[in-house]
Amino acid sequence: MNRQIQSIIEKATGASSVFQIEVIQNLWSGYGQIVRMGLEGSDLSSVVVKHVRLPQQKNHPRGWNTDRSHLRKIRSYEVETAFYQQWSKQCDSTCRIPKCLALETIGEEVVMVLEDLDSSGFSGRKSSVTWDDVCITLSWLANFHATFMHTEPENLWPIGTYWHLDTRPDEWNEMNAGALKNAAKAIDEHLNNAQFRTFVHGDAKLANFCYSDDSSAIAAVDFQYVGGGCGMKDVAYFVGSCMYEDDCEKHESAIIDFYFSELKEALTNRNSSISFPELEKEWRTLYHVAWADFHRFLKGWSPDHWKINSYSERVSRQVISALNS
Repeated sequence: MNRQIQSIIEKATGASSVFQIEVIQNLWSGYGQIVRMGLEGSDLSSVVVKHVRLPQQKNHPRGWNTDRSHLRKIRSYEVETAFYQQWSKQCDSTCRIPKCLALETIGEEVVMVLEDLDSSGFSGRKSSVTWDDVCITLSWLANFHATFMHTEPENLWPIGTYWHLDTRPDEWNEMNAGALKNAAKAIDEHLNNAQFRTFVHGDAKLANFCYSDDSSAIAAVDFQYVGGGCGMKDVAYFVGSCMYEDDCEKHESAIIDFYFSELKEALTNRNSSISFPELEKEWRTLYHVAWADFHRFLKGWSPDHWKINSYSERVSRQVISALNS
């Protein structure tokens, strides 16, 4: 990292000097890096720096190198910056996120200096989940949704998630003709017209959650696609990110029941005046709709994706039939 970025880190942390420990990952399509930086002369031992810079060449892993794709990514980093600046302080220990220590824009580059969750006790990453892992993650989502219930997503995506229809016309065009393609707009409108809205994380996959060593606590990262919407979008997407189709179907009722028990408690703890029975009634009917919506995206974006399975096909057919009736 150049001296200007090192100076930003030193100012934010009180460090006398900084050094690179490791590159955690490269950002999608070559838009920068996430790097762990060590600190000397600071109360903190390390920080994580998300350094966004525009690539010289567009290089999408699946070939979606369009201007629309590029502008969507640029907007996503603006949204993430706005979330940390404007909204992140409302997230308490029940929906833990990294503390933001500094945000700087240098020309067309963005530098985010964030708490190192690993050094704060959240070093666990999961490639598979137990039922307890699923529950603690659903609890995080429920508390996040309760925190921002009926809040206007100012400076965020009006409609959260990276796959919603308005931002994905190219993928819709690539879909094979059929009932799901024809129903895409109706599915999208059904979700967007929900009476009860909150902020959705927008990319609540397993890889974006960090677990404590004993898996008793959890934190989340990556807020590029946070915005308004029904919380079922996050729930369906998370479940689909970490469970095979048989388990998705087998545990569906238990997953939904547990989420709503956590959401009810989270709203009660926040002294919410929202009618929970009405919210639950509406959102329960939208779980399958949210599932079908993401399935629609996958069918255009990556038709051979492992998440395209018989359960998703069956759920989508049921949703289309219900909308038609």
